[in-house]
Amino acid sequence: MADSKIYTASTTAPVNIAVIKYWGKRDTKLNLPTNSSLSVTLSQSDLRTHTSAACSSIFTENRLYLNREPQDVSGARQQACFRELRVLRAALEAADPTLPKLSTYNVHIVSENNFPTAAGLASSAAGFAALVRALADLYCLQNTPTELSRIARQGSGSACRSLFGGYVAWEQGHAADGSDSLAVQVAPASHWPGMRAAILVVSAAKKDVSSTSGMQATVATSGLFRHRAEVVVPARMEAMKAAIQKRNFEAFAELTMADSNQFHAVCLDTLPPIFYLNDVSRAAIRVVEEINRVAGKSIAAYTFDAGPNCVIYYEQENEAAILGVLKPYTSGVSGWGDRRETVHARIPEGFNAALCEPLKEGVSRVILTGVGEGPVKTEESLIGADGLPLAL
Repeated sequence: MADSKIYTASTTAPVNIAVIKYWGKRDTKLNLPTNSSLSVTLSQSDLRTHTSAACSSIFTENRLYLNREPQDVSGARQQACFRELRVLRAALEAADPTLPKLSTYNVHIVSENNFPTAAGLASSAAGFAALVRALADLYCLQNTPTELSRIARQGSGSACRSLFGGYVAWEQGHAADGSDSLAVQVAPASHWPGMRAAILVVSAAKKDVSSTSGMQATVATSGLFRHRAEVVVPARMEAMKAAIQKRNFEAFAELTMADSNQFHAVCLDTLPPIFYLNDVSRAAIRVVEEINRVAGKSIAAYTFDAGPNCVIYYEQENEAAILGVLKPYTSGVSGWGDRRETVHARIPEGFNAALCEPLKEGVSRVILTGVGEGPVKTEESLIGADGLPLAL
């Protein structure tokens, strides 16, 4: 009798925000980077992608749904992940003929984000990490996160880092086939659990220039790009790893802000120039610099991915100082939760409060989070008994 069972697996995966940025590809098909990168995985309590994967002999085609909307599943990035994971499943089936032939079945993927998609909040990283992890669980694969990172990388470069919690490096590798371009954990979340992040959502709109097209333009036209990739980033990677191992926030902050600035400088050096930051983004930079000036040391660090949203890293012990400055200018937007009552507005003596004014109208949401864990298997499925997304 033919196997008509619908097999399912579900997972949640986190967002990661790089402190040493990945920008530029030496191979666009395999998503091989021109430089290594390093990120902090953020808590899934605040930012996550929830993905369910199903396969069955009765499915007539591959399907993908994001936030309940059908998506094109024929793209090269999705197909690369499907192909690589099926190869691994097929090897298990070849070794044990009693296993169901899941590698031959079409798949249905249903994903939901709890944050804006394509707005510079690393949605593709969480999305492809969740897709790969869910399919790996569906296929009962025992591969390590580092081994799976080779596959996730082909979907979205930074997705390989979202297969781990804590502090994660994506080593660029040098092999032409990408076999050594992998993610590794630098330190677990428990190593430095006091790391916090305040994300100022400046725009939830889809960005004008995608990361993929922006990278290609930078590689082709920027005169500064090669120096960054070959000289600056390798030194910063080692310095950042040391700062994390020593839990040296001042060193972490200085490296984080310098690398964010240089990344956006390289974008400006692209022809035509790429403008991911806006006036509110620049105001947020000035606010962080003023917080550090008044404190007499770096207690906050800003960083921006390919978008205008500001991520501010800080340690738990300095939360009152950081959020106390931000609250008077952003308390009217969503995201504060119970912190609205527990955090008190506090502008320190000598602080130039005028620098905060652009935040009043420019910030649409605040996300208060911290360092978190990697993908988590869940029994909560987004797929119904018919193999389709559950009705709302």
